[in-house]
Amino acid sequence: MVDMSVALGGARLPNPLMTASGCAANGKELHRFFDVADLGAFVTKSVMAQARSGRGTPRMAETPSGMLNSIGLQGPGISAFVEQDLAWLKGVGARPLVSIAGSSSGEFADVAAALRSSDAFDAVVGVEVNISCPNVADRGLVFACDPLASAKVVALVREQLPRDMPVFAKLSPDVTDIVSVASACVRAGASGLTMINTLLGMVIDTDRMRPQLGGVTGGLSGPGIRPVAVRAIWQVRAAMFAGRFPTVPIIGAGGVRTGRDALELVAAGASAVQVGTATFNDPRAPMRVLQELETLLDAKGYAAFTEVVAAAHQR
Repeated sequence: MVDMSVALGGARLPNPLMTASGCAANGKELHRFFDVADLGAFVTKSVMAQARSGRGTPRMAETPSGMLNSIGLQGPGISAFVEQDLAWLKGVGARPLVSIAGSSSGEFADVAAALRSSDAFDAVVGVEVNISCPNVADRGLVFACDPLASAKVVALVREQLPRDMPVFAKLSPDVTDIVSVASACVRAGASGLTMINTLLGMVIDTDRMRPQLGGVTGGLSGPGIRPVAVRAIWQVRAAMFAGRFPTVPIIGAGGVRTGRDALELVAAGASAVQVGTATFNDPRAPMRVLQELETLLDAKGYAAFTEVVAAAHQR
């Protein structure tokens, strides 16, 4: 047996597998296929201050190596989320990693404050700050594309949460220097990083000769983006090893379908792995990936999952 437990920014999890935000709603849907409490953590859909209806349809488009989505952060708002979804996750014994979002830095802080004051906050194992949202106060610039804007959001969220509550900044790959954004987030108080979010993409319907998505552009996910995730994780972990900024855990995400895919992200430097798009055609994918990963580690002679984290940097 391989010891699959992992410590992430102060939170101790029984295993490193998680859902990816937005790919499993808030738990009830996936719970029909397996016990969500068996996951290391359940990552919720990004929640904002107020309820949102999201973008117009069509919202999804298949690509040869994945899919585009343009949901628009549809959700019930933080009040309904903590009363219904978070309470339900606590009731089934899950470990929620709550993803929060905002259209301004102040909204992120407001959502974090509301989360902290909720009755089920004691079940939360961390907060994932989805800074890949457009900053409406700055001409729609995505927070995660600017180190200063990213740092401001992280600092404001950090102020609203207990010092021992892990905070993970979710980074966008749509930047020229992801290391600078990662460094800014960590120095602002992030306990760790989630890498990566989707890539901005677009599909043209050549029958109608117009964009296939109602929102024109969308987030590309699936197997095609895994090499981008591996590269980004490698670069940021290498920068930590070089002493450019403090070493923190990285949660890897992007195109993971199998245990071998997960192992690639881990060897690059991830301390945990999220499974997202794969759940759309295989709802049990997160647990299957966990089992495959454990089998791989056992076959390679590892006694503990932590032994393989960033292993590729040592060769």
